[in-house]
Amino acid sequence: MFTTAFLDLPALDAAGGEVLLPGSKSISNRVLLLAALSLGTTTVHDLLASDDTRVMLDGLRKIGCEVVEAGSTVHITGLGGRKPVSPTALFMGNAGTAMRPLTAALALLGGEFELSGVPRMHERPIGDLVDALRQLGCQIDYLGNPGYPPLRIAHAQGVPALALHHPIQVRGDVSSQFLTALLMALPLVATTQAVHIEVVGELISKPYIAITLQLLAQFGIHVSHDNWQRFTIPAGSQYQSPGSIHVEADASSASYFIALGAIASSAEAGNSIKIMGVGLHSIQGDIRFVEAAQAMGAQVTGGPNWLQVQRGTWPLKAIDLDCNHIPDAAMTLAVMALYAEGTTTLRNIASWRVKETDRIAAMAKELRKLGATVEEGADYIQVTPPARVQDWKAANIHTYDDHRVAMCFSLAAFNPAKLPVRIEDPKCVAKTFPEYFEAFLGTTALPTARIPVICIDGPTASGKGTVAAELARRLGYGFLDSGAMYRITAYAALKAGLHIDAVHEAQIAQLAQTLPVRFDNGHVLLGTEDVTEAIRTEEAGMNASRVSALPAVRAALVDLQHSFQRLPGLVADGRDMGTVIFPGAPLKVFLTASAACRAERRHKQLISKGFQANIDDLRADLEARDARDSSRSVAPLKPAQDALVLDNSSLTIEQAVEQVLAWWLERQPFAASAQG
Repeated sequence: MFTTAFLDLPALDAAGGEVLLPGSKSISNRVLLLAALSLGTTTVHDLLASDDTRVMLDGLRKIGCEVVEAGSTVHITGLGGRKPVSPTALFMGNAGTAMRPLTAALALLGGEFELSGVPRMHERPIGDLVDALRQLGCQIDYLGNPGYPPLRIAHAQGVPALALHHPIQVRGDVSSQFLTALLMALPLVATTQAVHIEVVGELISKPYIAITLQLLAQFGIHVSHDNWQRFTIPAGSQYQSPGSIHVEADASSASYFIALGAIASSAEAGNSIKIMGVGLHSIQGDIRFVEAAQAMGAQVTGGPNWLQVQRGTWPLKAIDLDCNHIPDAAMTLAVMALYAEGTTTLRNIASWRVKETDRIAAMAKELRKLGATVEEGADYIQVTPPARVQDWKAANIHTYDDHRVAMCFSLAAFNPAKLPVRIEDPKCVAKTFPEYFEAFLGTTALPTARIPVICIDGPTASGKGTVAAELARRLGYGFLDSGAMYRITAYAALKAGLHIDAVHEAQIAQLAQTLPVRFDNGHVLLGTEDVTEAIRTEEAGMNASRVSALPAVRAALVDLQHSFQRLPGLVADGRDMGTVIFPGAPLKVFLTASAACRAERRHKQLISKGFQANIDDLRADLEARDARDSSRSVAPLKPAQDALVLDNSSLTIEQAVEQVLAWWLERQPFAASAQG
């Protein structure tokens, strides 16, 4: 998962391939709570690993459920009629699918609880659910602003006598989660008599209620309804574990890849996007996003647990659509509208206002940054794309700590003006799809010549490796330590029984072409073997020098180093990155320092590792090596003609990183205010 302050997506050309979606957030958290309320142990397969499910799992443990995790499988032993642990304080983050249902369930189970979340959760309304629970006789207090979390549930002496003889009324026009919360909690008290719920006003997001009803049935609760306005939970209801249950992949997350296929794949080239884990007959309402995408021109086929999408009509066709049935996925349509001919209108989306952020306002603001003309109202948004290619703008997208905003706007990287897009706070996708950007970039295509590269060359002990690694971390780019490549090649050759000499040159070169090398958080990995320490010995250095003298091996390693050039970008350090390996790189830095300064750094490094060292000898060695490196016939050490020279003799590593980062950001077409 990208944890950087921002992620710069270069202008992308095409997409194709296969993506496996994570489990549905809506299904995952419903299943977890139902398992927690049931008698017996439920094995949940393919559970979504995300911030929201983590919040729910932590909450279930705190109230007394046994939770055993094994990868994407979780075993939940429910309360089964036992009282939850009390008093208990529960932190719900920004997970509405945890806050609302747990509030209702705990209010009916009895005990003392405090439920809180992040500041945005304290701005998300819960008053209609609290009003409904108070009708029953539940004691719930607001600890902050009336109508909003945090909440206190206080039934110290157990559950009071509940008023179940009259229908419980709840508004349906703000959030369907209020009704879902009641539907999941009320079976706990429908033991001797049926319980009725009446929806006041129009029920929005009916497909999410349909998910709730289907899952309730799997746990033994069969709820009937009269035209989605009156719901009846039968007398004698009792939760019973189904034993095991599989979580379907998230149909809302599928919308981004359906859109990707419609925008970026090419029928002529035979490209398509195959989406695994959810199919045309999904129980999730957001699968009807397929119909909207088809109306805009996408070609979509599918089966029980897969979808295949490719471009059809191009440009896409503008639509005018009531989106009440696909409230979350409809956000993706707003970005698809950028590629449509005409104005797209999305209606009946008032629920966007009370989600993780005010999504109507957020989408309107960020779409305008890209050059679109946008009109917004209380419950609608209209999007007209930029009239001409030159009207598109390189945009810094603010994501409002909203996973869906971040994922939606990744699609803007396919703009016809070939402009990059900056996504702020990309880690916010952890709420539902932690590996979203990896999956997204894994299906996209871009000529390697257009993949950004930052080259940092310099003499021994100049700090180039440390600076390059930190810069790569800050940008979310790949990292290449070119100096390690020769050491790794020598290590692998000797391990394979090859002597490092001209006789074995061809075999070593062949070996070097496919070395499974990775640089991961300060470690050097050869396949699954950590060779970080093994390649840093004096002997390894001498072997690397012998390897570098073999022309065929050098040529093979050039190709291997080029293979590190992957999206979203690369930071490469060495002695010839900017002059030989990546001569077209948009930023080349030659990092240097005085021999005295470098000798002092090397001395401190060796002493810290327990080695004896003489600083004068170290300086002499460095000066001699500088002379050899700068005078060698092949790829001599020197700054590239267009390199920026940075003498870091008096700079800390952090200061050097900040300077290189500043040079890089100056080259990007984004506002200066976005560079923090």
